[in-house]
Amino acid sequence: MLNLPNILSCLRILLVPVLILFYFLPMPSASCWAALIFVIAAFTDWLDGYLARKWQQTSAFGAFLDPVADKLIVVMALIMVLFKSPDWYILIPVTLIIARELIVSALREWMAELGQRNAVKVSQMGKWKTTFQMLAIACLIYYKPLFGLPVFEIGVALLYAAAWLTIQSMYYYLLAAWPMMRNKG
Repeated sequence: MLNLPNILSCLRILLVPVLILFYFLPMPSASCWAALIFVIAAFTDWLDGYLARKWQQTSAFGAFLDPVADKLIVVMALIMVLFKSPDWYILIPVTLIIARELIVSALREWMAELGQRNAVKVSQMGKWKTTFQMLAIACLIYYKPLFGLPVFEIGVALLYAAAWLTIQSMYYYLLAAWPMMRNKG
């Protein structure tokens, strides 16, 4: 079903190669443009969900497409950041965040097969995790100081906060799924 929320999810997927291109362009303003592209993608993440609920345009296709678009833009952006800043203190939270995304996606798929998708639906903590991730990644992509603020260092701090929320939200999803995991083991 093609509606505006699903079009916004598709746009987010199409922005991935654009983000990569601008991130690696050899020009002084490349990080600014890449950060702007990422912020636009992050905004579409919020907007597509808001519109789908408000206009009652939720669909099975949208339920599939939205998380794919979210994970694709986040994982690719984290890999890009790690490529430019290949330090252990970036690697640790990036690894935790990507591992959590894989684990929770697999968990949701398995729970859906059992007819228990609602047991692991997105929680408020998951929304906070996403917010911190998006802010962190935008800062890490921008990289340079802005108005005297150490944007990269702020991004690193936000990335660690996002990683902490990531682990916490994964724990709660696993806890919610545990009875089914134990019974279907």
